[in-house]
Amino acid sequence: MRPVRLSVVTATAAVAALTAVTGCAEKSDAKAGDGAVQVTAADDSCEVSKKEFPAGHVELAVENKGTKVTEVYLLFPDDRIVTERENIGPGTKARITAEVKAGSYEIACKPGMKGDGIRQKVTVTGAAAAKRSPEMDAAVAAYRKYVQTQADETLPKAKVFTDAVRAGDLEAAKTAYAPSRIGWERTEPVAESFGDIDPKVDVRADGLEPGQKWTGWHRLEKELWQDKKLGPDAKALADALDKDLADWRQRVGKAEITPTSMANGAKELLDEVAAGKVTGEEERYSHTDLVDFKGNVEGAQHSYELLKPVASKNDPALVTELDKRFAALNKLLDTYREGGGADSYAFTSYEKVGEAQRKELSDGVNALAEPLSKLAAAVVK
Repeated sequence: MRPVRLSVVTATAAVAALTAVTGCAEKSDAKAGDGAVQVTAADDSCEVSKKEFPAGHVELAVENKGTKVTEVYLLFPDDRIVTERENIGPGTKARITAEVKAGSYEIACKPGMKGDGIRQKVTVTGAAAAKRSPEMDAAVAAYRKYVQTQADETLPKAKVFTDAVRAGDLEAAKTAYAPSRIGWERTEPVAESFGDIDPKVDVRADGLEPGQKWTGWHRLEKELWQDKKLGPDAKALADALDKDLADWRQRVGKAEITPTSMANGAKELLDEVAAGKVTGEEERYSHTDLVDFKGNVEGAQHSYELLKPVASKNDPALVTELDKRFAALNKLLDTYREGGGADSYAFTSYEKVGEAQRKELSDGVNALAEPLSKLAAAVVK
């Protein structure tokens, strides 16, 4: 679930911690002549240095000159996401590399991580496609298969959860809740790229837009753990969740996937962990945050492993660092398993994880997120 769901205060604190430890909002130090499209975000503006630029590998050099945490998106006309970078703190910079085809797009800045954002129309010209090696094509094909498999496997697990809700069996629903979300957590950037599915199935109460009805996993999570009873519309909510996840499953095969979107998606998954899981915001009623945490890390690592043959040739030092950081974070997460071995998703309830332990987890995420932010650029060198 994207950090736009967080309160601005919480998000600002999360980004401040992330930046303080690692400089994860990268030091872009972009120069006007380096070929990047400069994006200057402020509280009430979103300025771009070029309204027209050639197709291929496009780099956005973002600087947040506002007072609020912001997000920057490159969007298709129908609001599907080409690429994005979330949680860009005030006074920080970030670079985003993406493979972009010719056509009309919008660049959007979302100060406070709310609403539709401040937008600028841009045009990508020419017919030249970004060059891809056979290894890149193989990585994209394998990742497309992976996300489809995750969606296919999520539906029956979700149905175990929704069947328990429809039956009014609170304990069975609680048991099935976290496992039903693992496939979603592994592939969140792809799910979120469609724009309209995530707000239906994964929004929290404080992330609702004006007039939006609260549906999805977290609405039922609240009823199960906080209310300790299922409301009169629980069956309808369960039916809607099944329907929306089936829609996601059908659409996954049509998602725009490129080597750079895979790399950027891996970074986005670490941002999800930093802004929602480590803070305890994501699963605030069930406290199953560590299950989501593990799913996000697994999804990021799978993208990385598929891109590793290319990255190894272009930036072997980065690959060495990423291998080290993934291993360290996974080892740390394993200390919170509660039996069942390495394939188990029985993790310690997050309410039992103390502040010192949460900081250790946060430091592990931050140490991985910084080099992972360089993966997209390494893939296209």
